[in-house]
Amino acid sequence: MLKVKEKTKLIEKFRTHDTDTGSGEVQAGLLSLEIKRLADHLKAHPKDVHSRRGLLGMVARRKKLLDYLREKDPKRHAAIARKLGLKR
Repeated sequence: MLKVKEKTKLIEKFRTHDTDTGSGEVQAGLLSLEIKRLADHLKAHPKDVHSRRGLLGMVARRKKLLDYLREKDPKRHAAIARKLGLKR
């Protein structure tokens, strides 16, 4: 679970306008932070199958969001992928 300060800081980084809290960019950013946190947990606890399943679900959800952004607005997709450090 993300702390409120971390989440607020991340929303400010990825938002598209002042009141934006749920755009695709923000959602992908939040999911990326959760994915990183959970991946680090799984490095320490490799047999935690339940958390691994949750991680795979988050990765799939982020992929769907990014695919939607690529379809709707390729420039926004490229910008968010660059900010998140993703390969595509």
